[in-house]
Amino acid sequence: MPAGSERPDQDPAAPAAPPRAAGVPDAPAAPAYAAGAFTLPNLITLARLCAVPTNIWLIIHGRLDLSCIVFLAAGVSDAIDGWLARRQGSQSRLGAFLDPLADKALLITTYVALAWAAVLPDWLALMVVFRDLLIMGGVTLLTLLGAPPRIQPLRISKANTVAQIALAALALLLEGFFPDPGPAAVFALQALVLLVAATTLLSGLAYLAPRLGMKL
Repeated sequence: MPAGSERPDQDPAAPAAPPRAAGVPDAPAAPAYAAGAFTLPNLITLARLCAVPTNIWLIIHGRLDLSCIVFLAAGVSDAIDGWLARRQGSQSRLGAFLDPLADKALLITTYVALAWAAVLPDWLALMVVFRDLLIMGGVTLLTLLGAPPRIQPLRISKANTVAQIALAALALLLEGFFPDPGPAAVFALQALVLLVAATTLLSGLAYLAPRLGMKL
């Protein structure tokens, strides 16, 4: 490079960066987070979190029709706040923490409340709660021991979440709007109960087995 042609922001004494091989892409940038915490997506997530006690109260007092509406509205809001965060580029660390917390809190408390109301089996609610407590407890323990695990979403875990949402929505829909469902609806409900039980067990084992040195 001829003298005097250096860029103004470049230190002439600094060593030149090694040339990058042709065709090698740039290293992926770290995920960017918005500086502000009180973004519109975060406010929607907070509203979904505040819907948790409302939903519990509705189920306890037998208003499963309104609970069904709240539950479905929460699911729609989950899709909306994620879409807004991506479209506006307003991802934040608070949102990354609150979003899964709100989803899990709503789902677990709905199962517990439906089991209390004898709409879903109590043993199923115990399975759902125990699986999440076991995973969270294991992650917390490993983190305290200085070996935080790298958690990756598993296919069986995603299938379990979808099955849990479908079962809770169907149970609320039938109990709230169709108190005398037909055989097909009852069969679908029972089939979803078995599917949730199976995927809950398998997803729990899939998370724990590698930490215990087991191979499935």
